[in-house]
Amino acid sequence: MLEMSHEEFESLVADGLDSLSDEMMSQLDNVIFLVEDHPEDGSDLLGVYEGYSLQDRGAYGFGEEPDRIILFRENLLAHCEDREELVREIRVTLVHEIAHFFGITEERIHELGWG
Repeated sequence: MLEMSHEEFESLVADGLDSLSDEMMSQLDNVIFLVEDHPEDGSDLLGVYEGYSLQDRGAYGFGEEPDRIILFRENLLAHCEDREELVREIRVTLVHEIAHFFGITEERIHELGWG
């Protein structure tokens, strides 16, 4: 398993977000990105989107809790052989979870090669 500090991992996530298109990022409304060590249920998920997709939500009002995209550091580190693969997998995981925000189904995400 790769070893990496929380700070270094979070820096790679920030770099992954910076690598995404401005058009995609500008459409993310009321979404936060978080890093956690692992899912509470102990699963091997690399990331998760928690919230309502654009297709399922109404208009947000004042004080709405943000949707969350969470990347699971320990699972991503265990999944990757080296830093280069980790950088790629962080980006793929970000795109995968952002796709859920836009209402793209798991099946379609895989058809597009994003997960």
